[in-house]
Parts: sequence; structure tokens; C-alpha cells
Amino acid sequence: MTSTHMSLRTRLTVVYGALFLVTGIILEAATYAVTARAVRTQFKVLVTKPSPEEIPGSTRITSQNDMAEQIAKQQQAILDQTVQSAVLTLLALTVLSVLLGYLVSGWMVRPLQQMTATARRLSESTLHERIGLTGPRDEIKELADTFDGLLERLNRAFNTQRRFIANASHELRTPLTINRTTIDVALAKPGGVPDVMKTLGQKLLSTISRHERLLDGLLLLARSERELQDRSRVDLSALVSSAVDQLAETARRAGVTINQVLRPAGAVGDPTLLERCAINLIENAVKYNVAKGQIWVWTHESAGWTYLRVENTGPEVSPEQTESIFEPFRRLRADRVGSARGAGLGLSIVRAVMNAHEGTVQAHPRPTGGLVITLQLPAPTPQGHREIVRAASD
Repeated sequence: MTSTHMSLRTRLTVVYGALFLVTGIILEAATYAVTARAVRTQFKVLVTKPSPEEIPGSTRITSQNDMAEQIAKQQQAILDQTVQSAVLTLLALTVLSVLLGYLVSGWMVRPLQQMTATARRLSESTLHERIGLTGPRDEIKELADTFDGLLERLNRAFNTQRRFIANASHELRTPLTINRTTIDVALAKPGGVPDVMKTLGQKLLSTISRHERLLDGLLLLARSERELQDRSRVDLSALVSSAVDQLAETARRAGVTINQVLRPAGAVGDPTLLERCAINLIENAVKYNVAKGQIWVWTHESAGWTYLRVENTGPEVSPEQTESIFEPFRRLRADRVGSARGAGLGLSIVRAVMNAHEGTVQAHPRPTGGLVITLQLPAPTPQGHREIVRAASD
């Protein structure tokens, strides 16, 4: 295991144990040197000359060299025993220091663990919570206070954003509604209106509808990029089926056939946003298709994940184009001025919703033209394999 995969507590424990082991080795080496010097300089032997018969089992020392050799062996035996005892003691104390270091490091990193737990628990709806770390004014206390200050600023920013979205929704919708009502009243005058005025009125109504769709897309994009307020268990296949029903007439007018293979696919999230994802994907597949084109829609679960895949025929798309279609106001064709195909927010909303649901969205071109877009969401629990196969055509 490398140090990058160790927790801070484990690394502190390893550092404590290593420092103790190194200092212990240095201490033992110094002790050995002092002991060896003392033994060799202070070790005295009193020599007498009794006859060998007086000491049973004794060895006769015949020379001064034999005596020196026997003394050296005794000195070395003392040093060896000292080293052996020191090594065993050092190992035991090292193990004890590691255990104590683990306990002490746990106490030291407890404030950091508290900060981590708070950060993981926080969401847009719980930004009012604070760490509130108590204790001496040290580096960890300053870090906790700085984090609390950051949470306070984030909480104010989110509250400001909520108020802005609510106010913008009201202020932007009001003039559009007034304009639409005024034009509808003018066109419904008794006795009729001139054809020129009627044509102008229809164009203005079309423009207002386009602005309303743009406004709805922007507000939905802003909402989908925020913390989810509604999390419930849903069957993605049912939401997709509802989305297909809503777009069946649009597909029929465009001459596009929608084919469905919907298996139960559980997910946890906002049903409205997930259904909007399905609508945006299918609507995008209808708009960017060819005459008598095809759309295939699949939902299924596999290995703890829920999938929604939408595939459609259409013009050829390069891999470079698929990398930018999820950006706001981006289309496969650079018709930013044209509005017949929408405001270019559909796939941006899809990506924002997937991010809010901890999912992913991927797109790649079909070899014969068109796109394949796949959504991947965490599946709550495995479900059955009931299959719903339906086709909505002409």
C-alpha cells in the first residue's frame, strides 16, 4: 500500500512508530558502545594459582594467552546477552509505541473527521449547519472556523439564487403573458381583422411562444443544476413511456417512427426532471432526423445501474460535434439565429439533471447517421424483467 492510499491517521501512526524505532536503534547503539567500552576497560579478573586438583572440572590455563582468550569470551557473552535483551525490549516498545501512536493520532485527527462528516452531510438544503469546533485556537480550529465562514457565504449565495430565480420567473413571464393576451384579444375582435394584421398577430404569437420556451428552458436549467428537493423512487420506463405519448403526435407529423423496448428500470430522484430528460432526448431525436426516420428507445437495469438509451437515424455527425452538443445554446448545425429547432438548451438540461442525480450522459454518432445518447443512473434495487414492447408509428 502506498502512502497516497493511507489515511492520515495511519500515516501519523507509521511516522510515530518509525521515529521511535530509529531513536531506539540509535539509543541501543550508543548504549552498546558505552557498555562494550566499560566491559573491556573495567572488567577485572583476580587470578590465583590453585592446583587443578583443588577445582573439580576446571581447565588448566597454561599461558597468559589462554587467560586473555577466556576473558574476551566472557566479555563478548555479556555484550551478546545485552544486545539480545535490548533488541527484544526495543521490539516490544516499538509495538507499544505504534498502538499508542494510533490512539493518539486518532484523537488528533478527530476534528478533521468531524469536518469531513459535516462536509459530506451538507447539501443545498442543509447549508445552515456549522462545524462549531471547540478547543484551543490552533491550526485545526482556524481551519474549522474558515470552513464555517465559507458555509455561511454559500448559504447566502444559494438563498440569493433562489430568490432571483423566483423573481425572474415572475418578472419575465408577466410581460409575455400580457402581450399574448393583448394579441389574442385583438385577433378575436368581432367582425374580424385585416389579413395583414392577422398574419402579423400570428407571427407575434409565434415569437412569444419561442420566448416562452426559451424562458422555460433557462429556468429548468437553473433548477436542474441545483440540489434536488424531491427524491422519490420512480420507474424510469414509465416516465419514458409518458414522454413518448406526449411526443407521438409530433413524431407522426415529422414522419418519424418511435420504437420502444422498455424494461423496468428503477431510479431515485425528481420524477419531473427525469421525465423532462426523456422528453428532451426524444424531442431532439425527432427534430434532428430524416424523412421516414426511426427512433429506438430502451430502458433497462444492469449491474446496479439504470440505463436509458435513445438512438435515432439522421444526418451524419462527427465525433467532434458530439463533444459540444451538451453546451447551452449549441446545436449540431450552427443555426444559433434560427428557432424552429428550439433554443439549444435541451441537452444542456439533460446533462445538468444527470449531474444532480449523480448520473452520466454520453453521446456518440451512429455509423449510418444520427446519434446514440445513453443516460446512466444509480439503480436503487434490482427489479424484475417484465418487458414492455410498443411501437408508435405513423
